[in-house]
Amino acid sequence: MPVLDAYVALGSNLDDPRAQVERGFAALAALPRTRLRARSHLYRTPPWGVLEQPDFINAAAWLATELPARGLLRALLALEVRAGRVRGRRNGPRVLDLDLLVYGDAVVDEPGLVLPHPRLHARAFVLLPLADVAPGLVVPGQGCVAGLLARVDAEGCVRLD
Repeated sequence: MPVLDAYVALGSNLDDPRAQVERGFAALAALPRTRLRARSHLYRTPPWGVLEQPDFINAAAWLATELPARGLLRALLALEVRAGRVRGRRNGPRVLDLDLLVYGDAVVDEPGLVLPHPRLHARAFVLLPLADVAPGLVVPGQGCVAGLLARVDAEGCVRLD
């Protein structure tokens, strides 16, 4: 299997969110046949969707991986479970959220796997950290990360480090 670039969003707003995201980076770096190429700054961002919850800590990782897209997704879901994530209310609070944003130049729309992530182009809490690691990345069907970021409202998003 060739080595492909993959981009993952990390987020948490429960159980010491900053530490959860840091542990998330470490877990990504430890994935088999995968290397953490770069990590973003951390951002404190307001909740999205369900507003009555704590702010999030968000970040992004750039991976080089030999794992197939579904294999990488399965690994991300397993890391969430290991961190203590229990899926409940959509857009609700979570211990750790790991979203596969972009996998090479793949465009996939299958049950359980949509690439690129269908809402990344509209979310400042994803685009801000993604721009740290890959501002020139062209998201298939959406455009360049830096251009996408220029079109979203990032009010309330604060870089922490």
